[in-house]
Amino acid sequence: MSGHNKVAIITGAGSGVGRAVAIAFLKDGYRTVLAGRRADALEETIKLSGVDTAQALAVPTDVTNQDSVKALFARTREKFGRLDVLFNNAGVNAPGGIMLEDLSLADWQKVVDTNLTGPFLCTQEAFKLMKDQQPQGGRIINNGSISAHAPRPNSVAYTATKHAITGLTKTSSLDGRKYDIAVGQVDIGNALTEMAQRMTTGVPQADGSIKVEAVMDVGHVASTVLHMASLPLEANVLTVTVMATKAPFVGRG
Repeated sequence: MSGHNKVAIITGAGSGVGRAVAIAFLKDGYRTVLAGRRADALEETIKLSGVDTAQALAVPTDVTNQDSVKALFARTREKFGRLDVLFNNAGVNAPGGIMLEDLSLADWQKVVDTNLTGPFLCTQEAFKLMKDQQPQGGRIINNGSISAHAPRPNSVAYTATKHAITGLTKTSSLDGRKYDIAVGQVDIGNALTEMAQRMTTGVPQADGSIKVEAVMDVGHVASTVLHMASLPLEANVLTVTVMATKAPFVGRG
């Protein structure tokens, strides 16, 4: 465990990438605020970390709701006094297999609200807290995806939001300079989580075929995010791609 006393917020900390990252941060000594929709899942993440529960705070949060997000950051400030790292991770996908022309507005809006508006609201509150604290500044890390570069078939909502996250990352990186807020993005490819389990049985490819795809342990994502967070504020990983080596992303299959 590191000797620092830094504070982090992890959204979507009740499962998948968020759970893995939250556990890594807790084990590294971060005082960690776990945000997610389900209180029981957040408490399970804390239990799995094996750390002193005084080091963790579970805050049930709906990132699509501004009042809920404001409450999350207020609780963080009240409990720990400051914020050093925000990992914007919470995300959803539209139901699979629906063609672009058949996707309902409600399904589109749900993905946009969670994957884009949520990180924006969290970034806004992080800016407010980080610029007012002493010492000033902090770090924000956004969960992009290799979908921020190249789409899968029938993924218009998810892919559009992940492309938009890149815009959020670059803009907030620029706007954060004056406050010593460093902003970066991790683009993940085929980390084995509940959401990616289907890749082990076969997923649609651009040529219309169904193929099994290579996956990697989600722990590699957690260690990458932890490294990004460990840098001094004078240095920033703006974008990094961590992916299964044999995932069909680079090249034509």
